[in-house]
Amino acid sequence: MTLADDNGPERGGDDLFAAEYVLGVLAADEREIASRRIDADAAFARLVDAWEAHLSPMAAAYPETEPPIRVKEALDRRLFAAEPRAGLWSSLGFWRGLAAAIAALAIYIAVPYFRPSTEPPQARLVASLAAEGSDVKYLVVYDAARHEVGLSHVSGERAAGKDFELWMIEGKKAPVSMGVIPAGATAHLAIPPAVQEKLAQGAVLAVSVEPAGGSPTGQPTGPVVAAGDLKSI
Repeated sequence: MTLADDNGPERGGDDLFAAEYVLGVLAADEREIASRRIDADAAFARLVDAWEAHLSPMAAAYPETEPPIRVKEALDRRLFAAEPRAGLWSSLGFWRGLAAAIAALAIYIAVPYFRPSTEPPQARLVASLAAEGSDVKYLVVYDAARHEVGLSHVSGERAAGKDFELWMIEGKKAPVSMGVIPAGATAHLAIPPAVQEKLAQGAVLAVSVEPAGGSPTGQPTGPVVAAGDLKSI
């Protein structure tokens, strides 16, 4: 069952079905249905085209990289060992299911923000936040029309008694707090009017580690564990 089945037309219907097709999370039989509809249903084909255009910046946010040779060697040992280990962690079905679940979650987070609309392109900005030496990663979508930021927590945990806080950095000016990031896989932050006026393509967002409840000084007091610049989609 896909998100389209779970949520029905109220949660997106054909729109969400097209998004699932573009992200490749449909089961084989559902993907075949979608492929036939693209050939026979012009309206559905346009939805697929729109989602491909709207989601392509997400891929562009991650530069191509060459994995270390040890990664391939480890995969070869796991896949082609004479006596492969049994169990959940060596189950190909488990990893496929996990990948599909993560992609489905990404759709659930992205649908309200990436849905094709008549809004001007600059009304939605996206940033991938990461930093060298840190495992904290966030995908951030700023929706100017809603005056809010949606965050998807990709990886990295906060320490006990600590919080992550989101900051906007405008040139050489002092960072401006956008609020403490609630714990969980997804979060939404309402953006104060003063920050709304400053957010624009190219603005830098950063995540710092702060005491529980946020910075006591109004400026970052802990290490910056993720950062990235906003780009229009």
